[in-house]
Amino acid sequence: MNNSPTSQSLAGRGLAAIRKQAFLLKAVSFAVIGVLNALVDLGVFLLTLRHLIPVPGVTAAIAGLSRSTGFADGDIALVIANGVAWLVAVSGSYVMNSYVTFAVESGRKLTWRAYLTFAASGVLGWIANTATVLIGSRFLPVVAAKILAIGAGFVVNFSMSHFVVFRPRR
Repeated sequence: MNNSPTSQSLAGRGLAAIRKQAFLLKAVSFAVIGVLNALVDLGVFLLTLRHLIPVPGVTAAIAGLSRSTGFADGDIALVIANGVAWLVAVSGSYVMNSYVTFAVESGRKLTWRAYLTFAASGVLGWIANTATVLIGSRFLPVVAAKILAIGAGFVVNFSMSHFVVFRPRR
């Protein structure tokens, strides 16, 4: 085998290219799963706004929160709807990413510990998503703000999943 500096640098570049391609494939897989979850997230968000928020007990709770926090009723409704949507979507995302995107790292095994770590890391994505939908809804229709928010959450969630939750196993 040739151990010249040229062959070593060629091998190193080849390995770097393979790692980069594997990273890109993970990002694409995460994005495809993310699109499916984004549709679930958006659907649950809109259903919650339309059917759960108007329920008299929920409306009264929102009014009480509004009075005690100083936040507008509409903002509290958006946060609640976003939270409900996130809880539904994070479970599906964990299962699909464990079996597809991070199958090697997870061993295609679902565990409570990994789920709770995944959900905990997703809280940062939910915060980014919620902040974006609240700010965006000031300037855009709520649906457009929610779509923008899903994009913001994707960036945070992929970073947390790749670097924290599904680190390569030793």
